[in-house]
Amino acid sequence: MAKDKKKKKEKEEGGEEQKKKGGKLKWIIIIVLALGLLGGGGFFAYKKFFAGKKEAPKTEEKAKTEEKGGKKGEKKGEEEKPKLQAKLVSLPTILVNLADPLGKRYLKISIEIEVKGKDPGALVEKDMPMIKDALIMLLSSKTYDDISTLAKKYKLKMEIARRLNQIFGKPLVTNVFFTQFLVQ
Repeated sequence: MAKDKKKKKEKEEGGEEQKKKGGKLKWIIIIVLALGLLGGGGFFAYKKFFAGKKEAPKTEEKAKTEEKGGKKGEKKGEEEKPKLQAKLVSLPTILVNLADPLGKRYLKISIEIEVKGKDPGALVEKDMPMIKDALIMLLSSKTYDDISTLAKKYKLKMEIARRLNQIFGKPLVTNVFFTQFLVQ
């Protein structure tokens, strides 16, 4: 009987040691994970907010004009205007049935596109039939699941910009803005 009590006592002490070791291991893992998360968050914050932007390397021509004090007839400190400025152009509202199995959902969308060029309004007006066709074909091929989340809407914007740039033959569309997006 004394042996049984002794064995029980040893088992209890051994169990307590294992619990203590398991508790220490749990705390070590928690601390390592917390330090990893803090380090990752700190690195992200540094890169996002505090890291200085790198300057683009100067071309020889720009370096020479800066040394001379700018172009002829140009005042110092005055910046050059970009050759092509982007302007917003409104497209007509488009209403399409979505490619859902029962065909009961539709999408009503109004889009404004940012187009660079000398006369973007005339450029878009000239190709309007092709633009409408491309948008109708693209939008009517989508299901509700294809456009339901924010990430998928952003992907749709990129697809629209890519299709319009294919129509223009050049990367003239720099951004797409949804001014109305109704799914019913």
